[in-house]
Amino acid sequence: MTTSSVNNQFSGVYNIDEAVRQSVNVGEVSQMENNFITLMVAQIQNQDPTKPVDSTEFLNQYATMSQVKSMENMTTLTKNNLVLMDNLQTLTAAGLVGQEVKVEVEAMEMAAAPVTGQLQLKHSSGNTVVTLTGSNGVKTDIALGSQAPGTVAFVIDPVALGLEPGRYTIEATTDSGEFPAVEISGLVTHVRVSADGPVLDVAGAGSVPFYRITEFGQPYSS
Repeated sequence: MTTSSVNNQFSGVYNIDEAVRQSVNVGEVSQMENNFITLMVAQIQNQDPTKPVDSTEFLNQYATMSQVKSMENMTTLTKNNLVLMDNLQTLTAAGLVGQEVKVEVEAMEMAAAPVTGQLQLKHSSGNTVVTLTGSNGVKTDIALGSQAPGTVAFVIDPVALGLEPGRYTIEATTDSGEFPAVEISGLVTHVRVSADGPVLDVAGAGSVPFYRITEFGQPYSS
C-alpha cells in the first residue's frame, strides 16, 4: 500500500483539534448561569414586601440546573473521548500494514503456504489437538500431544496435510476440558474502516477485526 493510498483511506479520520473545540462550551454555561442569576435578582428586587421570596427555592433551582448541565457536559466529554480512542485505533491499524501480527481466529483462509499458530494453555494437557474443518465437513486433526501450561506453537502445512485452498474453521481441544483460543500469525496486507472499527486483512486469517489482534510490532519475515 502506497503512502497516498493510506492517506486517502484515512482522510476522514476525526481531527483531534476539532474534537477539543467541540468539547464543553464554557461560554454557554456561564451565560446560562448569568441569565438565571439576573432573573433571580430581578424577582427579589420586585418582590412583594408582605410576601418575601424564599431564597431556598432559588438555590434549589440553581443547584438542579447546575447538575443537569454537568451531566450534559460529562456526556459530551465521554463522546469526544470515544471518538478520539476510535481514531487512535484506526491510525494504529493503518501502521500495521506490512507487519506480521498474531490474531485470534475461529476460521482461516488456507492457501499454499504453511501457517504458524499457537495456543495459550492455562492447564497441563495430556492430549492436545488442533482440528481443521473444511467447507465439505471433512475434519483434519493436528496432534500436539502432551503439553505443559503456557504457549504451544504449531505449524499448519497444507501440502503435508493434503488440504485444498479454501476456508476452514479451526479449534483446539485438550483432555483437561480446556478449549484454548487459537492464534495464527500473518502479514497485514490491507486495512479498511468500518462502522464497527478498523478491519485488517491478514494473510492466512482473512478479514479480522482490530480487537482480535493479540500481538504485533514485529516486521514480517518471509
